Amino acid sequence: MRQAMAALAVVFGLAGLGPTFEGAVILAKARLAQILIDRAWQANLADKRVKHRPWSWADLSPVARLRFDRQRTELIVLDNDAPRTLAFGPGLRAGTPPPAQGGNSVISAHRDTHFAVLGDLHAGDRVDVQVANGDTARYRVVGRRIVDVDDGWIADDQGRDQLSLVTCWPLDALRAGGRERLVVTAVRERQDS
Repeated sequence: MRQAMAALAVVFGLAGLGPTFEGAVILAKARLAQILIDRAWQANLADKRVKHRPWSWADLSPVARLRFDRQRTELIVLDNDAPRTLAFGPGLRAGTPPPAQGGNSVISAHRDTHFAVLGDLHAGDRVDVQVANGDTARYRVVGRRIVDVDDGWIADDQGRDQLSLVTCWPLDALRAGGRERLVVTAVRERQDS
């Protein structure tokens, strides 16, 4: 009986490692992708004649670098926010302008990898954005809202240069893809000449 109980304990213990291992693989993939994407970003800054891809079969390319100042976090933004892209990093929503080009740049990412940082982002926090020509634009967080996934206003042009950073809510949900989204809004600061 003891041997059966011990064997059962081992089986349950190993079964419990499955989700832990799967989560570790997802996080490792996200971090490795950001390293490769960062290399492509650096190559794009150095050579503007060609769009460098992070790996040979990639159908995505970097368009900006976000730096969350207080959180000391940097992320490369990709040129679309398709689900397959978000596995590798934040993505720019189609139909919205790239950051620092005027208008509302909507950037989405997963809550449990790249945009976990949004949980520690508050009004007044600084977000710097390096754009394709190497210049940097400074934004300040002005608000946070929880909205329904079908709220279409998120991508509306608000008449100002802003970032709308979007991820699933709640950040600590056990299941991904619920009906709610966290939207953090940051407005570009005016830079005096």
